[in-house]
Amino acid sequence: MSFAAYKMMHCPTGIENCASAFLTHSPTDYVPRPLPADDLDSDWTPQRPHLAPVPNLVTTAANLLEVYAVRVQEEGGKGGGGGGNAEPRRGGIVDGVSGVTLELVCHYRLHGNVETMAVLSIGDGDGSRRRDSIILTFKDSKIAVLEYDDSIHGLRTSSLHCFEGPEWIHLKRGREQFARGPLVKVDPQGRCGGVLIYDLQMVILKASQAGSGLVGEDDALGSGGVIAARIESSYMISLRDLDMRHVKDFTFVHGYIEPVMVVLHEHELTWSGRVSWKHHTCTISALSISTTLKQHPLIWSAVNLPHDSYKLLAVPSPIGGVLVIGANTIHYHTQSASCALALNSYAVSLDSSQEMPRSSFSVELDAANATWLLSDVALLSTKTGELLVLTLVYDGRVVQRLDLSKSKASVLSSGITTVGNSMFFLASRLGDSMLVQYSCGSGISMLSSNLKEEVGDIEVDAPLAKRLRRSPSDALQDMVSGEELSLYGSASNRTESAQKTFSFAVRDSLINVGPLKDFSYGLRINADANATGISKQSNYELVCCSGHGKNGSLCVLRQSIRPEVITEVELPGCKGIWTVYHKNTRSHNSDSSKLADDDDEYHAYLIISLEARTMVLETADLLSEVTESVDYYVQGKTLAAGNLFGRRRVIQVFERGARILDGSFMTQEVSFGASNSESSSGSESAIALSVSIADPYVLLRMSDGSIRLLIGDPGSCTISLTSPASLESSKGSVSSCTLYHDKGPEPWLRKTSTDAWLSTGVSEAIDGTDGAAQDHGDVYCVVCHENGALEIFDVPNFSCVFSVESFISGKSHLVDALMKEMPKGDKDSDGVASQGRKENVPNMKVVELAMQRWSGQHSRPFLFGVLSDGTILCYHAHLYESPDGTSKVEDSVSAVPVGLSSTSVSRLRNLRFVRVPLDAYAREEASNESLGQHITIFKNIGGYQGFFLSGSRPGWAMVLRERLRIHPQLCDGSIVAFTVLHNVNCNHGLIYVTSQGVLKICQLPSGSNYDSYWPVQKVPLKATPHQVTYYAEKNLYPLIVSVPVLKPLNQVVAVVDQDANLQAESQNLNSDEQNRFYTVDEFEVRIMEPERSGGPWQTKATIPMQSSENALTVRMVTLLNTTSKENETLLAIGTAYVQGEDVAARGRILLFSLGKNTDNPQTLVSEVYSKELKGAISALASLQGHLLIASGPKIILHKWTGTELNGIAFFDAPPLHVVSLNIVKNFILIGDVHKSIYFLSWKEQGAQLSLLAKDFGSLDCFATEFLIDGSTLSLMVSDDQKNIQIFYYAPKMSESWKGQKLLSRAEFHVGAHVTKFLRLQMLSTSDRSGSGPGSDKTNRFALLFGTLDGSIGCIAPLDEITFRRLQSLQRKLVDVVPHVAGLNPKAFRQFRSNGKAHRPGPDSIVDCELLCHYEMLPLEEQLEISHQVGTTRSQILTNLSDLSLGTSFL
Repeated sequence: MSFAAYKMMHCPTGIENCASAFLTHSPTDYVPRPLPADDLDSDWTPQRPHLAPVPNLVTTAANLLEVYAVRVQEEGGKGGGGGGNAEPRRGGIVDGVSGVTLELVCHYRLHGNVETMAVLSIGDGDGSRRRDSIILTFKDSKIAVLEYDDSIHGLRTSSLHCFEGPEWIHLKRGREQFARGPLVKVDPQGRCGGVLIYDLQMVILKASQAGSGLVGEDDALGSGGVIAARIESSYMISLRDLDMRHVKDFTFVHGYIEPVMVVLHEHELTWSGRVSWKHHTCTISALSISTTLKQHPLIWSAVNLPHDSYKLLAVPSPIGGVLVIGANTIHYHTQSASCALALNSYAVSLDSSQEMPRSSFSVELDAANATWLLSDVALLSTKTGELLVLTLVYDGRVVQRLDLSKSKASVLSSGITTVGNSMFFLASRLGDSMLVQYSCGSGISMLSSNLKEEVGDIEVDAPLAKRLRRSPSDALQDMVSGEELSLYGSASNRTESAQKTFSFAVRDSLINVGPLKDFSYGLRINADANATGISKQSNYELVCCSGHGKNGSLCVLRQSIRPEVITEVELPGCKGIWTVYHKNTRSHNSDSSKLADDDDEYHAYLIISLEARTMVLETADLLSEVTESVDYYVQGKTLAAGNLFGRRRVIQVFERGARILDGSFMTQEVSFGASNSESSSGSESAIALSVSIADPYVLLRMSDGSIRLLIGDPGSCTISLTSPASLESSKGSVSSCTLYHDKGPEPWLRKTSTDAWLSTGVSEAIDGTDGAAQDHGDVYCVVCHENGALEIFDVPNFSCVFSVESFISGKSHLVDALMKEMPKGDKDSDGVASQGRKENVPNMKVVELAMQRWSGQHSRPFLFGVLSDGTILCYHAHLYESPDGTSKVEDSVSAVPVGLSSTSVSRLRNLRFVRVPLDAYAREEASNESLGQHITIFKNIGGYQGFFLSGSRPGWAMVLRERLRIHPQLCDGSIVAFTVLHNVNCNHGLIYVTSQGVLKICQLPSGSNYDSYWPVQKVPLKATPHQVTYYAEKNLYPLIVSVPVLKPLNQVVAVVDQDANLQAESQNLNSDEQNRFYTVDEFEVRIMEPERSGGPWQTKATIPMQSSENALTVRMVTLLNTTSKENETLLAIGTAYVQGEDVAARGRILLFSLGKNTDNPQTLVSEVYSKELKGAISALASLQGHLLIASGPKIILHKWTGTELNGIAFFDAPPLHVVSLNIVKNFILIGDVHKSIYFLSWKEQGAQLSLLAKDFGSLDCFATEFLIDGSTLSLMVSDDQKNIQIFYYAPKMSESWKGQKLLSRAEFHVGAHVTKFLRLQMLSTSDRSGSGPGSDKTNRFALLFGTLDGSIGCIAPLDEITFRRLQSLQRKLVDVVPHVAGLNPKAFRQFRSNGKAHRPGPDSIVDCELLCHYEMLPLEEQLEISHQVGTTRSQILTNLSDLSLGTSFL
């Protein structure tokens, strides 16, 4: 391997920054709903705080930026639109709100990690339609300002500010390393922002006044009169000139005429040895910023703040001022007054004379995050996950004192922001992030009555199965404990008025699998032993150690879904399957009640279409064949079956006709002979090819390229055949078509038409005798022609309401052809024909269309198109009212041929589609034989909605939070047919038929949460997991966990000083210190077994460690017993005693055998050996039957006699502390915490470990592994600067100093700390890549890696010709793909050395994060670029899909 590809397979999930902003709407756009009448009696109707406009939530996780809309469902209002109206929402009803969900607006994978984020707001009260912008900062000093653009339904950059490169190098003042990246804060009234770069330079960003800025005037008008806040100019303040050297934090305060910045800095540093003499070293200084004069006079300052102050919190008006938060104290300062609060016994006042007020309980506030709930109440989230409420007791003039009180426990947070005025969001890197609604009362009466019950059952109301699905997070369990609810302490001097009580309800959570410290690769419970090839991969799962402390959990990740099979039968030659409902006549009397349980009605018949006949089965308790006794058409194959007229009739369509059935009796048959407009002679040959059903219409595409429409009459339950006249003369034959039923109380597409308030649509035609009120809505027909144009017609008039000239090219935005003022000049809209000279595109056409809007109050339709080469285009509709352009449309309306009816055409001129990226594995091989339908839409399978993609690469697309989550299904190979099934034995399940001819009836596995990049099951541990290993024979997972335990200080001191003479000294600690408690981590090894049903895992046994002994590594090792000459598989644990710097380091090696009997935990684990060694035992591995132990600086190889370990060889390298050991055959790779990597070999005959080569640089390793490509062995290492490097051993090369030095083969910046590599054999792709000898292709291993951000990726070896092709494509794409936030993908992937000398290595890794954009380009650009690179589009797509096939593990 000289070449590799880097591929991100699971995006980061650990959220680092969060903010709330009015991005997609301005505060004035919000129209309050009228109050529902039924809850006037509730206590808090008068203020109804939730009716205020709700801002968006913006989150960043490493390089991922996501914008969410917060959707509030009001009690008694028009609730979740059918999605969740069967089940109570999470959190019960608080303040008239019954549920809040986060819905994704847009997301971006940036080419750079976001350091900090702030919101540039427009200031309050001006009532304008201006919106907020977000300011992102990136290392070393890049600043990007982004605003939301309605026309593209996404973010665009409004300004970029960069202070890097040679002309700004003087800002660093000679330093190379900086503790943190840029820190950005914004003036609360939005007049300016400040960014601290290089720790001592302050960049002031001046905000533009309304209407001016870096972006021109005309551009501002183009966005509908909506202007976002923008930055006009920037200038620099050197804080060093103001004598501020060590800046810790800064903020802008409220209530001044000009922006005032308060800076927290440390005048002279102190250190732990001097802290008892020198402890008040911090200062705050307030600067008045005049952006026009560029002056910044000091207006006030406060000195002698504690050395551990680290955060400033600006107090909102009317109070104003600033809070200084330290580890042990909180200080409040304004220009005139100040007060303080001591949090624990470590707080010291400046001079011992005055006593600080103390809080009623003891807490440490280092690493806390804070936000404001009310103008005088702040919420603090501590490092242990407790929520504290800080009240400023304010008498209208000064703040008299600070009150701190405990609230509930929650997730360990990395950030916290208030969303609107009744919610806050807790972002977390260590657990699931949560959206919490709070409601505030005052006094005691309210607490006893209402709130107790509400909090008691935050999660109890949902049924258990739904609860598992809705909140797999354990973070919520802590929020339930009701006894900590009261938010005031025990002190008696409080006044009644100052007390405020809060109740909380968790409303939504975003799942997080990070930080992944370690993982192991094991078999799933329902693995299939006979699977081969790619379907064998779905036998495995990844069990990861993630989270920390009480958020610690095991995450079980699988990339592919493996349905739980209920039953399967052989069924060769199947072409399609359908399930239909049939309402029995007896249900007519309960006409009113049946609307509610529409979703729960069982299916009546299963129709199976074979090559030359059709089978009909009854889906009662048993599936029994009733083909002979029903009037279904059974002599040939069926094209489609479905229900019409509110499920009162079944329609079955076959090639030459259709039948309407009532249950098993036929009521009408229609044959597709000659249509009424043509002579009967020419059209006898036309047979139906594809069918789309939308009650009461059925659309047929005939083999001669024409379209027929069956129109149903709900009164008589009959259908009639028509052929739409407006299509006869139009643009050539139709390649695919579908019907779209815009259901729901408010049809969505109507909002996009010009005269939306006039059109009542065709809904009257649907109001049949059945009173099917829920089916109000319009039906549209989406048609794609052979030339690639797409048109949307309304039905049954067939007047064109939307058209796109070249749908097939896959542009990023679709606009109605009559609205031609798209920002980009569409020069090449004349289609693909002009590209013929570059590459003969094999007559591409759209072979299948689907359009669907799933349930949910704010859901918008998706449009899918499958091209003949297997590409899937996916578009999401959105609404955009362009400010002008009405006239152009009105003029051209007359030219549109009016259909059968005389109604005037109303174009959907505000409809736009934005293209959604589908991940590469959904791509099919282009098939020659035309399969049936690929896309099967489902409304409820196991509570999820979305569509299933059948074909050679089947997969599930689930619609969650208005985003598509795509999960492949590998376990059965290609799938020919799919349908839903809901009956007694299979609750909301599914049926599919594999290409081998097996019909399987299944259910979706219930334990997993699918609202993630991969399906994930979280097993809460309530402790920090550190390392996990897998014991294959018994399917057990031994893992190291540590639990924090509070211990009295004298016990902790006694452990550290074990000498007898020191014992007396520790006893005479004064009484105050005796009572202090100190948290100590206690370690144990748990042996866990997965549960069959996807339920909670069982702990089979625990192995406790001794006190102050940390378990560092756990591995299953296979040792050769030298006495009995047999291999034994043992569990090996390496530990270290942590006893302070005065005690010599020691560690233990423990060997356990896992017994035969798994039921009795006493006999499961038995210790066979333990021995204490010098030095910490930080890594273990078995090497050809021997045990290799890294203990401190020594590496010793032991042999196992059955009773003891005897050392047989050693290697004294200079490593300080080995972090990882890897072994292949007799080669050993060692990664050291500071000294980079060592490459050793073991020779049996001389019994010696010898150093082959090492890397001479210094590197702080995180993880190492061997990369195997055929016969080439390379060494992979990841480091603390988020890079990876590949080395190789080449003793014959002159620059390797006769083989002493490892040479660099590639280097790459991942942008996340890689903690573990796993070597997996790459799957052989199809034989079409048969270049070179076969052996080299098979012995190829990719490395799967996990990171601390919760992302998972892989490094896969490439052969040279593929690498060269993809690398030249990558260089082209750097210029072609738009850079979000101005970030360059090439710069992001440069090796970061953090100021250390580093010789750049070769650029031999291609970045699939950039290459995956190729498929998202318009077809013309794809052809153009592949032509410039000197290859073809199909060749590039083949390489990319081979790569994703070869790495579709799990």
